[in-house]
Amino acid sequence: MSQEDAAGKLGVSRQTISKWELNETLPDICQSKKLANLYGLSLDELIEFDLDVKEIQEIIDRTTDTVSEKIDWTKAWSKKYPILAAYQKEVEIPLYARELNRLLEDLQKKYGYNELDAFLVLKDILVLVWKNRNKQQ
Repeated sequence: MSQEDAAGKLGVSRQTISKWELNETLPDICQSKKLANLYGLSLDELIEFDLDVKEIQEIIDRTTDTVSEKIDWTKAWSKKYPILAAYQKEVEIPLYARELNRLLEDLQKKYGYNELDAFLVLKDILVLVWKNRNKQQ
């Protein structure tokens, strides 16, 4: 959603939204409630989300590709999601890998994406599928 779209829905100016995003000002409690409703969050989630996003963005900005390649992301994320450490022993990985590779190649051919862009698009589609499934439950 653009700043203008959000501003229109919240009854504030685009500049106000920009100032909130840049941490120049903060919304008052009424504006915060409207903001939370706009994004389908509680006030607690809105505040917590903001802190988490800032921390994550700072880490991403500081992490070089060289460092990122040295990180065992599966091991790092498996502390939060233990299934990531266990599934390799249970799942027929080649079966799913073939299908995912087919989807990646399709994205590259149809849209001219390079390999990394196709992977990122497919990852993003998986996130959208996940979010939509959780909304239905």
